Amino acid sequence: MFGLGISNLGDFIYLVAINILVLQLTGSAAAVAGLWIIGPIASMLTKFWSGSIIDRLNIRRIMIGTDIIRAILVALIPFFNSIWLIYACLFFLSISKAFFEPAAITYITNIVPEKGRKQFNSFRSLISSGAFLIGPAISGALLLITSVNISIWINAFSFVISAILVYLLPNVNTDSTNKVRKISLEILKNDWKEVFKFSRSNLFIVKVYFLAQFFMIVALGMDAQEVVFTQKVLNLSETDYGMLISLTGVGSILGATTVSLVAKYLSIRALISVGYFMVSVGYLVYAFSFSFWAVAIGFMLLGFFNAFSGTGFMTFYQNNVPINMMGRISSIYGIFQSFLQVIFILLIGFTGDIIPVRYSIIAASTLMVLLSILQIRWVLMPSKSSYFEEEVELKNIA
Repeated sequence: MFGLGISNLGDFIYLVAINILVLQLTGSAAAVAGLWIIGPIASMLTKFWSGSIIDRLNIRRIMIGTDIIRAILVALIPFFNSIWLIYACLFFLSISKAFFEPAAITYITNIVPEKGRKQFNSFRSLISSGAFLIGPAISGALLLITSVNISIWINAFSFVISAILVYLLPNVNTDSTNKVRKISLEILKNDWKEVFKFSRSNLFIVKVYFLAQFFMIVALGMDAQEVVFTQKVLNLSETDYGMLISLTGVGSILGATTVSLVAKYLSIRALISVGYFMVSVGYLVYAFSFSFWAVAIGFMLLGFFNAFSGTGFMTFYQNNVPINMMGRISSIYGIFQSFLQVIFILLIGFTGDIIPVRYSIIAASTLMVLLSILQIRWVLMPSKSSYFEEEVELKNIA
C-alpha cells in the first residue's frame, strides 16, 4: 500500500510537470492534448495480449520489472528536446502501465484475504486521494524553487522506491512461473475464448463492470472540458480553477477517510449505489452552476463519493472474478474501455466547438445520473444477492 501511495504521489507531481514541459517545448495546446490520447492508444495495442502474460508469469516480478522500466523511461524525458521522442517515451510508459495495473490488481486479490479486501480498498482510496491533493501542490512548490526536470526525476525515483517495496513482498503465484515460455497466436485465441466464455456465463458481472467503466469514461470526458467550462462559461480565473481542484481533493480525502472508517459497516451494494448516484449528482450540480461556490459544492460532492463507488466496485470485482483469469479479463476488458475513452474525449471536445459547452456538460451529467440509476437497479436486484455474499457476513456481525 505504501509502494502504491509513493508511486501515485510521484504520478501527480509528474502530471503537472509533463504538461508544463510539453507546453514550454512546443507552445501548442494540441501537443498537450496529445498527452491524454497516448495512454489509451497504447493500452489498446497492448492489452489484447498482455493479460495472457500476466496470468502465466510471476506477477511480483512483472510489477518490479515494469516499475524499473518506468523509472528509466521517466528519467530520460528531460533529456529530450523533440516532442516526438517524448511521445515515444510516454507511449512505452503507457505499455508498462498496461502490464503493471492488471498485475497489481491480481496481486492484491491474491494476497489480501476476501474479508479484508473492502477495508484494503478503502485505505488505498484514501492514499490515492491524498496523492491527488498533495502531489500537484508539491509539484507547484518544486516549480517555484527548482525546475520541471526535478519534478519529473522525483517521479522516476518514486518508481524505484515502489519496486524496492514490492521486492520485499512475498510471491503469491510461484506455481505459474515459466508455465508457458512463449505466447503464441493460438494461446492468445484460446485466452480470448476463455474470457468470452466467462463473460457469457457471468453476464451480470460484465454488465456491472462495463456500466461502471462507461460511467467513469463519461466523467473523464467532462473533466477534459473543466478548464473551458470554468474559464470560458463561468468566467472564473486560473486561481479559482486551482482552488476548485484543491477543494475536490479535500472532498476526496474526507470521503476516503469516511469510507475507511465505516467500510466494515456498509455493504458493497450500499457503497456502489450511494457512491455512483451521489457522484452523478455532484456532476449535475457542476453542470447547472453559475458561480464559484456552486461549482465547489458539485466538485466536493463528487470528490467525496468517488471513494464510495471506487471501493464498492473494486471489492465486487475482486470477489467475483477468478484470480487465475484476472489478468486476462482486466486487460481484454480494458481494450474496450480505452477505445471508448478515446472516442468520448474526442466527442466531447468536438461537440464543444459546435454547441455551447454548457449544453454538452448538462447532457453528459444527465447521462451519468441515468447510468447511476441503472447501476443501482442492477445492484439491488434480489436475484443477484449471491454476487454480494459479504452482506450475509455483515448481517451476522450485526
